[in-house]
Amino acid sequence: MSVTAAKGFVAAGIAAGIKSSGNPDLSLVATADGLPVPSAGVFTRNKMTAAPVITTRAHLEATGGHSVAVVLNSGNANAATGDQGLADAQAMCAGVAAALEVDAEQVLVCSTGLIGIPMPIATIEAALPALVEALSADGAAAAAGAIMTTDTHPKEVVIDGDEFTVGGMAKGAAMLSPNMATMLAVLTTDAAATPEQLKAALVAGVANSFNILDVDGCTSTNDTVLLLASGVAGPVDQSVLEVAVAAACRSLAEQMCGDAEGATKVVRFSVTGATDEAQALVGARYVSRSNLVKCSWYGCDPYWGRIASDLGSCGIDFDPARLTVSYGGITVCDGAIDADHDSAAVAAHMGGRHLEIVADLGLGAGAATILTNDLSHAYIDENMGTS
Repeated sequence: MSVTAAKGFVAAGIAAGIKSSGNPDLSLVATADGLPVPSAGVFTRNKMTAAPVITTRAHLEATGGHSVAVVLNSGNANAATGDQGLADAQAMCAGVAAALEVDAEQVLVCSTGLIGIPMPIATIEAALPALVEALSADGAAAAAGAIMTTDTHPKEVVIDGDEFTVGGMAKGAAMLSPNMATMLAVLTTDAAATPEQLKAALVAGVANSFNILDVDGCTSTNDTVLLLASGVAGPVDQSVLEVAVAAACRSLAEQMCGDAEGATKVVRFSVTGATDEAQALVGARYVSRSNLVKCSWYGCDPYWGRIASDLGSCGIDFDPARLTVSYGGITVCDGAIDADHDSAAVAAHMGGRHLEIVADLGLGAGAATILTNDLSHAYIDENMGTS
């Protein structure tokens, strides 16, 4: 059910012809009764902002944070497309609005795919009536499948709260970097909440999920996470809502990390004992983006020397004599010197799908974690060109 698990929502996904492969590429999430509901969004910080992001922000502002539907396409990012791109994003909203008989500003829009290529807007507009016609409470899986690009499988989640539900879908496999990750996500809840409450829950939920996801250090032009609330289940405590939204975001982020282009490992890398949190985050991001370190993870090699070298060169406070590094809770480095350890246990951990690695600087209370992965041959194969 995912994005339609929360009461009051319907969804659909179809093949409109945007992708030359003929795979599904047009998706829609909407309120079941066609009425606007409180909504909120967080967006990419990339100044090369795509037309759908600009349009969706403007629509949320114009409506005071209310929407009826979100239309999403894959196969074309509608980024770096100038005034025509903005017109195309508006046309997508207008086409859905006409079919639903609502205002165009009550429709939000998301796009993902290649940058700098004009949208096949005529193809999309022709398919919108069929997309709206396909809306159903059972349409979540089709909607999630239609937003995939290089993803190998859909990302979906359902969190059952106390008499309310949060559901969601996401896509993302590369250009995944903190401050959102090329990702789109739509979350729904049947809890009653104001746009301000939804925004607070979303900002908090994104902070320790999508914003700690760093696959390749590249931030997309299109990143968008939206949260809509039907209110069918009635009001809930804000803290309870925030816990459920955070759990949904965390699940989707972990699914995205596991399906990142060419990934064979999901790595949770933490820096602890830093002078402060800001320095811990610098160190964690620096190591997580190190090609040498990521290659060692792919090779199942607990080569802590690469981690130590990166932490010593990234500009944060660092004392080799205080450094410890552990893999799967097993200390392999103490004082920047190889520590006696159970090598078989470390090898078993490195051979698994999920790695937990901690570098403790021994200098203070600062700590930060990044969700990342390894670097394999397949990532290069996927990203050598646009075709």
